Amino acid sequence: MAEPAADETRPSPEALLEEARKEKRGKLKIFLGAAPGVGKTYQMLLAARRKKADGVDVVVGVVETHGRVETQALLDGLEVLPRKPQAYKGRQQLEMDLDAILKRRPQLVLVDELAHTNAAGSRHPKRYQDVEELLAAGINVWSTLNIQHLESLNDVIARITQVRVRETVPDRVFESADEVEVVDVTPDELIQRLHEGKVYSREQAQRALQNYFKPGNLTALRELALRRTAERVDEQMRSYMRRHAIPGPWAASERILVMVSERPIATDLVRYAKRVAERLDARWIAAYVETARTHQLDESERERIHEALRLAERLGADTVTLPGGARIADAVLAYARENNVTQIVIGKSRRTRWFELLHGSVVRELVERAGGITVHVVAEHSATPERRVTRRSSQGQRTPPSTYLWASLLVATATAIAVGVDRWLVKVPNISLVFIGAVLWSAVLGRGPSLFAAVLSAAAYNFFFLPPYYTFTIGDPANVLAFGFFTVVAVIVSRLAANARTQALSAASRARTTAELLSFSRRLAGIRKGEELFKVTVEQVAAMLHVDCVLLTPEGERLKLRASAPETTAFEDADLAAATWCWQHNEPTGRGANTLPGVKRLFVPLRTGRGQVGVLGVRRPDDGTLAPDERRLLDALADLAAISLERVRLAKDVDQARMLAETEKLRSALLTSISHDLRTPLASIMGAISNLRSYGSLYDEAAREELLAQAQDEAERLNRFVANLLDMTRLDAGALEPKREACDLRDIVGAALRDAARLLARHKVVVRIRENFPWLLLDFVLMEQVLLNLLDNAAKYSPPGSIIEIAAERFRFAATVFVRDEGPGIPQEELERIFDKFRRVQPGERHPAGLGLGLAVCRGFVDAMGGRIHARNRTDRSGAEFAIDFPQALIVEPRPLPVEHDTGT
Repeated sequence: MAEPAADETRPSPEALLEEARKEKRGKLKIFLGAAPGVGKTYQMLLAARRKKADGVDVVVGVVETHGRVETQALLDGLEVLPRKPQAYKGRQQLEMDLDAILKRRPQLVLVDELAHTNAAGSRHPKRYQDVEELLAAGINVWSTLNIQHLESLNDVIARITQVRVRETVPDRVFESADEVEVVDVTPDELIQRLHEGKVYSREQAQRALQNYFKPGNLTALRELALRRTAERVDEQMRSYMRRHAIPGPWAASERILVMVSERPIATDLVRYAKRVAERLDARWIAAYVETARTHQLDESERERIHEALRLAERLGADTVTLPGGARIADAVLAYARENNVTQIVIGKSRRTRWFELLHGSVVRELVERAGGITVHVVAEHSATPERRVTRRSSQGQRTPPSTYLWASLLVATATAIAVGVDRWLVKVPNISLVFIGAVLWSAVLGRGPSLFAAVLSAAAYNFFFLPPYYTFTIGDPANVLAFGFFTVVAVIVSRLAANARTQALSAASRARTTAELLSFSRRLAGIRKGEELFKVTVEQVAAMLHVDCVLLTPEGERLKLRASAPETTAFEDADLAAATWCWQHNEPTGRGANTLPGVKRLFVPLRTGRGQVGVLGVRRPDDGTLAPDERRLLDALADLAAISLERVRLAKDVDQARMLAETEKLRSALLTSISHDLRTPLASIMGAISNLRSYGSLYDEAAREELLAQAQDEAERLNRFVANLLDMTRLDAGALEPKREACDLRDIVGAALRDAARLLARHKVVVRIRENFPWLLLDFVLMEQVLLNLLDNAAKYSPPGSIIEIAAERFRFAATVFVRDEGPGIPQEELERIFDKFRRVQPGERHPAGLGLGLAVCRGFVDAMGGRIHARNRTDRSGAEFAIDFPQALIVEPRPLPVEHDTGT
């Protein structure tokens, strides 16, 4: 038997992830009915009472009884939370208290009428959004819904009942329900309940029976409810099969493309495509083809396009705007074939046959050229109710009257040139070509001026060049035909030129946007500081979208405004609350979003693969919403900013990690040094003291003196180690403040030699400092410690009997102090690192004791005093040379003081 395929025996990862995600949320159960009055709320309350009897903590968030006695009776014994009053237009409306439920945190809450619209000023505009927040908090919710409130069925039910339902629920809410219970009664039983007054009052019931509650309507609604529930059950079955790797039939790999336009049918097409995609379990895309005519649409038509695309996004579609040429069908088919689209949904508008003959039919072209792609043609229904669209001023879309004046001037100029050439220069058979140039130039002004120039050119050509001259009468029949051809050519040329100009402008706009995005990404790539990144981001977003922009990032538990463009833009408490909500829930909030739409700004989260990094807020000057293409551009800019902000933060994390690693390295080196270099002198001191105390009487005076001298030497060495550690601690903490005063360098050298006398006992020290060497503005103690460390270093690495030299020279702009030895010198690769902490050079077989801090302390002290220290190897003989440079600002003119001529010790 053949081994089963891997994909048939292994559960679907996506299904398992979805199941795991739902485990963290509350469970949603929807009581679905075909129409009001079927008993959804009654059944929900009955089931809730059974749950309470089983020990479940049940709370009523909101239940609408509509005065029905039987429903009201079922509320007895259930905990009902008081509703929250909400002021609206001078009246108080009672809404569900969402915060009280979240604070109470019951196991199960009843929320009636899922499609209800909340009063203005509520946290969410829709009740289903309140339910989503409860579910996210882990609270189980039971709710009710009628089939006519589903968004994707809105247009179908409007045709059936002739009533457009305004309160709708996105299909994703219904699809995400963990359980759906259909509450069903026959149409006759529901009509009987209406007659008995169990649904509405008798007067309301009579009106409802004459309009909405007709037997045919109720039957259709009942079928829709049952069919929609059956589709959901089928999806649950397939999801169960995927989770448990049960072999069976799989949905075909279909992809649906729906074409929207400015026609009223656009939203109906989107809903139709949603239903097709849902039945086929297919991905679907809503697209609009941008052509030359797009720029001539008024604001209401543009808004209709944007509304259709926004609806598609809410219903789960991908949206795209396609650049189209002269033929829309070419752009549609090219995109469909590139993206493996299997079905296209397009609307058939009500246009005459003559219009299609003159302008062509996109639907006919798609059907003829689609090949293997299925084309769904949805006719524009005569009774399709048009949505009321908020109209903005469309004056910016109208062609200014001055452009027609310019077109007239162009035609007049062409006429003058043609008349001049024809009358005084030479007879040109094709003089009409001069007018074609005027038509082409007029196309720059727009489609209307171009057509006007074409008609005006035809009239001028007839008036001046077709006999009888200076009349609009044509005498020769042949000229009639020529005139007709000229007119047709002029009109065609004007239209083609106008289309080419429009396409060029559209391409230029897209190219400009792409170039700005590329430039923005390059600017972000070179930014290393967060403050600069904030400023560049808000300025770019404000410039590209023509909006006010703010950027916020977290500081502790609160968001802080980091940058704004323009800098004077107002940022109110309501904006901060919306931005905080966006940050906490990682979803867009504010103007144009589903949450807090009353806020004037739209806030989008800045997120990367590691999580959120900030919030970006934009506001249009007219307080309007962003169009879908502007929203996609905002998302692209936000993604670029988020990635760059994450990169800056990662760079800081890397620096901190490097610093921690360096600190750990230093700590390890310190412990290693202490474990050896501090214990060695301690062992010598303890050994000498122990011998003197235990066997002191056995030693003669010379032996006791030698032991004491050894203990003193080791104690002094230990003291230097500890002093260097303390000095390095002061340097790292930035607590070192030199006390500068005019110092004689020879006094500092003398003090250092006295302190280092025992270290230098086996060496010869030579001091070469001129009598008139200037005084220096130094800290006497720090400079003495520097020389002491350098002498200690020279004594460690120089053989006994060698010369250690201290010299000083005055140059034009500096004074330099030298400490030279006759040791093996410094390896070339160590010259740059010899002043690092815990850095010890071990030339040859020698392993001098020390922590490796002496030279680091020297550099810190010299830098603090304003000098510079560096090391090199001697050129005249073997050995190392350390040079300390002090700039002119630290040099004091020499004073006529007596100086001892001591050249060595």
